[in-house]
Amino acid sequence: MKFAKRMDPFSEGIFSRLLELKKERLKHGQSVIDLSVGAPNIPPAPHIISALCEAAANAENYIYALNDQTELLQAVSEWYERRYQVELDPRTQICSLLGSQEGLAHISLSIVDEGDLVLVPDPCYPIFADGPLLAGAELYYMPQKEEHGYVIQLQDIPEDIADRAKFMLVSYPNNPTTAMAPTQFYTDLIAFAKKHDIIVLHDNAYSELVFDGKHAGSFLSYPGAVDIGIEFNSLSKTYGLAGARIGFCLGNAKIVSMLKKLKSNMDYGMFLPIQKAAIAAISGDQSEVEQVRAIYQERRDILCDGMSSLGWHIPKPDATMFVWSRIPAHYTSSEQFAMDLLTRAGVIVTPGSAFGPSGEGYVRLALVQDLEQLRQAVQSVAMSGILDTD
Repeated sequence: MKFAKRMDPFSEGIFSRLLELKKERLKHGQSVIDLSVGAPNIPPAPHIISALCEAAANAENYIYALNDQTELLQAVSEWYERRYQVELDPRTQICSLLGSQEGLAHISLSIVDEGDLVLVPDPCYPIFADGPLLAGAELYYMPQKEEHGYVIQLQDIPEDIADRAKFMLVSYPNNPTTAMAPTQFYTDLIAFAKKHDIIVLHDNAYSELVFDGKHAGSFLSYPGAVDIGIEFNSLSKTYGLAGARIGFCLGNAKIVSMLKKLKSNMDYGMFLPIQKAAIAAISGDQSEVEQVRAIYQERRDILCDGMSSLGWHIPKPDATMFVWSRIPAHYTSSEQFAMDLLTRAGVIVTPGSAFGPSGEGYVRLALVQDLEQLRQAVQSVAMSGILDTD
């Protein structure tokens, strides 16, 4: 059998490998506390579940959706105006996604040709790089360095690279580094994109998971952003709808229309009951958004304070459902530390190297377990002796 050359750059995903190790450990009766994959365990609010169940009980809703329902597009438009102070035409500037991951996997197919240059953050969520690679793009990594607060330094991108670039992806609050970007970054980003004629995609999946009274908005709220870019947003974390796969592409009408055209040839739209659940989530009572935020902040505090008390100092993130930390000083490989953490303490984290070259030396921990499990993770690490340097 012969297979496509486009698959050559890809190996088995790190999350798949970690899952296999987890299964092996559980098979032998050993405990596992999984802090690797960002799979939320906070369920949707009751009114969202009710909307989904009611729609699912209607036999007429099992047809192909084909298009986003007018009611959904209007609800998204009103949500963005209410939450982000961004006005969008529901007919031309909004498109649903079967989860942001699907959109990130496919958007490059509508923008780049084989050999085009795409700018991606480093470290980055893997699909940021994998989507362009599947489209045959050449990648240029934009470092997100700790000394700069993990914010991309646009002025460090060589002029010839910027002139060649056709498309760039950015995301703040950021996965995996958890960083937030200052206002000036977005102003500079828009000017940079206009100067070099670059399409910008801003992934905004974590704008509601911001802690300690801080605030995150939308890239599209900045003057000129809609001229050159789009934003992806997701209901997975904020509303506990991860498995329902609900995301949106919003912004520049030309870019949105091209993605709509691509998707019309690839899928038959979002299941109608899920569209109803999405409407209920963004249009209904928003008090549970604050409750979800508070839950993640408490989890952050328990994990970071606990590990720091053991001598593994983990900075508290300002945002997201993740923690990003340097590995202990007596380790030189993030993957080796992650493997030792699993085998000695039964705690699974994701090695930073899975997120790109600049991720080496770090690990990402997902705040996806309840408080008792997080306390147990701290205790297991303490008992394992993995942090001992003697």
